Amino acid sequence: MTQGATGANSGEPREVVIEVDGLRNQFGEQVVHDGLDLTVHRGEIVGVVGGSGSGKSVLLRSIIGLNRPTAGSVKLLGEEMTTVSDVRRAAVERRCGVLFQNGALFSSLTVADNVMVPMREHFDLPLPLMARLAALKIALAGLPADAGAKFPAELSGGMVKRAALSRAIALDPDILFLDEPTAGLDPIGAAAFDQLILTLRESLGLTVFLITHDLDTLYTICDRVAVVSQKRILVVDTLDKVERFDDPWVHDYFQGPRGRSAERAVSSARTSAAAAAANRI
Repeated sequence: MTQGATGANSGEPREVVIEVDGLRNQFGEQVVHDGLDLTVHRGEIVGVVGGSGSGKSVLLRSIIGLNRPTAGSVKLLGEEMTTVSDVRRAAVERRCGVLFQNGALFSSLTVADNVMVPMREHFDLPLPLMARLAALKIALAGLPADAGAKFPAELSGGMVKRAALSRAIALDPDILFLDEPTAGLDPIGAAAFDQLILTLRESLGLTVFLITHDLDTLYTICDRVAVVSQKRILVVDTLDKVERFDDPWVHDYFQGPRGRSAERAVSSARTSAAAAAANRI
């Protein structure tokens, strides 16, 4: 595996918050991962890409403890998740937030009640305090105040994503895990969600581990990109280096029409932002 710098502003080594070493996942005769290694540092946004069936979601589930790997080591915030006690596991889980694909909200609960689920699970707090905290998280996710009283079925697709995000940040996590966060959103909604993730990373000091097929997301917010292929991490590095990696799938993915279009769009946006900044000086 080729592993690059710790992020966009590499320099002094940063704390390792996710460390996967020699991971093997096997279901019957099907081997999904074999000798997979990956390291994520505090404060960076790492995007995970790969072909359908390459095991991206299985990797995420293995890291957060929903899937027990066949072999290998998974350390999350310094704890070995394959052998950690239930008490220590609960302590680690409180420091992680997860946005599952399609939101995975409880349909019978309002948005506010969904956000309060992790609070009820991990803490014994008075209901009025939980309600105030839920309202704060809903606002941080960019939803209007009246969204808290609505049920998931009453929300648009973009609002469902934001409601699920508000639940994911309910306990002020250190690490935010996102599984296809912009899937199903229109381009404007997806771009707004990307900017929200950047804002939350900066304001809350988050580390973000995200699975995505969205090239715009990769070019816009990711410090590093990891490619899952051939049952392992083929390469993980800054995007400009990953897109030049000598592999047929990587070449087709990043150098195809959609990849070139995403790169041009981000480059144009950065040029416009730089010009606007220069005009303000």
